[in-house]
Amino acid sequence: MLSDAQWLIAKYLITAGMVVLVSEFAKRSDRLGAFVAALPLVTVLTLIWLYVERQDQSRIANHAWFTFWYVLPTLPMFLLFPWLINRFGFWWALGASALLTIGCFAALAVIIRQFGIELL
Repeated sequence: MLSDAQWLIAKYLITAGMVVLVSEFAKRSDRLGAFVAALPLVTVLTLIWLYVERQDQSRIANHAWFTFWYVLPTLPMFLLFPWLINRFGFWWALGASALLTIGCFAALAVIIRQFGIELL
C-alpha cells in the first residue's frame, strides 16, 4: 500500500504526464494534439482520484456537474484566439482570450442563476 506522500507523488506524476503527452501530440500533429487536448482528461483523472480516495458520490457528481458549466464559457476563447494570434501575437491573444472567458463566465453565471444554478 502506498503512503499518503507516495500516493500524492504518483497523482502528480500521472497528471503531469498527461499534460506532457498532450503537448507532445500537439507538436507532431495539430489535429491529433487538439483532439487529445479536447478530451476531458483532467476531469476524468480528477473523477478517478476522487473515487479512489473514497470521496462521497455526491461530491464526485457535483464535480462533473460544475465542470460542465465551467467549460461552456471557455468555448468562445477557442474561436477568438486563432484570429487574434495572427494579428496581435501570442501574449495579446492569450490575454484577450482570458478576458473574454472571464466575461463569458460572468454572463453565464448571471443567466443560469435565474434557473437556480449558482456558480459563484
